[in-house]
Amino acid sequence: MIDLLKTLTSLHGPSGYEQEVSYFLRDYLKDKADQVEIDPIGNVIAKKKGAKAGPAILLTAHMDEVGFIVKKIEANGFLRFEKLGGNDDRNLVAQTVKLLGEKGHINGMIGTLSAHFAKFDDAQKVRKHSQLYIDVGASSHEEVIDMGIEVGTPITWGTDLQTLGTADEPKVRAKSLDDRAGCAVILQVLEEVGNDFAGELICLFTVQEEVGLRGAKTASEHIEADAAIAIDTTAVSDTLEQTMDQTLHLGKGTGIKVMDASLIVPKTMKQQLITLAKHYQIPYQLEVFTGIGTDGGAVTYANKGIPTGVLSIPSRYTHSAIELVDVGDLLATKELVKAFVKSVTPDSRFPF
Repeated sequence: MIDLLKTLTSLHGPSGYEQEVSYFLRDYLKDKADQVEIDPIGNVIAKKKGAKAGPAILLTAHMDEVGFIVKKIEANGFLRFEKLGGNDDRNLVAQTVKLLGEKGHINGMIGTLSAHFAKFDDAQKVRKHSQLYIDVGASSHEEVIDMGIEVGTPITWGTDLQTLGTADEPKVRAKSLDDRAGCAVILQVLEEVGNDFAGELICLFTVQEEVGLRGAKTASEHIEADAAIAIDTTAVSDTLEQTMDQTLHLGKGTGIKVMDASLIVPKTMKQQLITLAKHYQIPYQLEVFTGIGTDGGAVTYANKGIPTGVLSIPSRYTHSAIELVDVGDLLATKELVKAFVKSVTPDSRFPF
C-alpha cells in the first residue's frame, strides 16, 4: 500500500487542476471495475457489481490537494501567487514547490529572508502570502514566459514521499496525503473484496474538495446510493502546542466520525462502524472536530439524503508540504471500510 501511496502522492492535482490524478485513476480502475468514467468537472466514478443483489454503497475520497496559482509575474522574474485551498501563511516560507507549466513541471521555492537579516527585521512577523513570492531561478518576466509559466499556472508542494519511524510502526510523510491516502484506501478495498459482496460499489473520487466540496456536491446529486462512507484525513491533536487537546492521536487507529463542521453522522451509520471495529478488533478513535469538513457533508444532502458515515485517517501537519500519517492507521481504515462493505446483505437497510 505504501507503493500505491507513493505513486498517488507523486501526482500533482491542486484544486481545479486534477487532470494528472483523474487520468491515472481512470486508467488504474479500468480492469478493476465494471464501469469507469470521468464526469465533466473531473470526478472519477467507478462502479462494480457484487456477486449478490443488494443496496448500492458509495465510497468517496477527494483527489485534489491544497496548492497555489500564479497571480502575477514581476519584472525581475519572481512570481506572486494566490492560494488554492486552506494554506496557513506560517507554513509557506522556504518551502519547495512544483509549477505545472505548459512545457512541463518546473521546480521553484517560496522565498524568505536570510537568517542574517533577522536582526534588521521583526522576527515575530508572519508575512501574508500576498507579500511572498516564488523563485524559479528566472531573472526577468520574459524568462518566466519562456519557461512555460503564465498567470494562472497551478502550483503544488515540491516534496516527495518518505518513510519514517520504525519497521514495526512505519509512518509516511508526503504532500497531498490529504486525501490521496483516502483514495489509496478505496483502491485497495476494491481490489481486496473482488466481487465477494452484495449489491453495488460506487467509488467516487472527487475534485475541488479543498475549495468547498464542489466535486462531491455535483456528482452525488446524480448517484443513486443507499448509504455512503467518506474517507479523508483529519488533523490530530497530539502534539505539544498549547491549543492541542489530545483527543485524536497518530497511531491509535482510524477515526470514526461523530461530528464535524459539515455533518452530524447518523447514529445508525456511526454505530455500525463501531460495532464492526469491535468485532474485528480494528483499532479506532471517535472523532468530534469542528475545524474540518469532508465530502461526507456534501453527500449526505444528495437526492433525498444519503446516510453517510466518515472514516478519518489521522494526520499531523495537515495542509502543509510535510503531512504525516501512520501506516497502521491507514490499514485500520482500509480494514474497516472492507468490513463494512462485506457486512452488507441483500436485505441491508440504513434507516434514520
